[in-house]
Amino acid sequence: MSPSIIAPRLSGNILGSIASAFVVAEWRDAGGPAGPPRLIAPRHLHHSDDEAWYALEGTLRVQVGNDEVEVGAGCGVFVPRGTPHTYWNPGPGPVRYLLVMTSNIFRLIQEIHAMAERTPASLQAVFRKYDSELL
Repeated sequence: MSPSIIAPRLSGNILGSIASAFVVAEWRDAGGPAGPPRLIAPRHLHHSDDEAWYALEGTLRVQVGNDEVEVGAGCGVFVPRGTPHTYWNPGPGPVRYLLVMTSNIFRLIQEIHAMAERTPASLQAVFRKYDSELL
């Protein structure tokens, strides 16, 4: 029997890779002033991929289709493929959450973060590349 291995903290890292079936990432949003939602991701949908969020602390608000779901610490929400969605931190305080996604969505996010310019046309093209649609 091999000795026990202590897993590193997930904070700021991911479990899985672009070669994995799914990826789990811990992310956070610092919060901000009251007003219109500060979307963490623009409204979009994935044609072939499901996605889920699990709040560790604070609150997320997730628009799933036409419904808004408040996701407090210890709660999660699942968005099935083909469903328009977006999410944001509705409050002034921080939120920390897990994003559970397919490796396809993870590749999409990585490419968006690597873009030098995020014009509407370039974002549309990247979303299409990953069988997703920016709405």
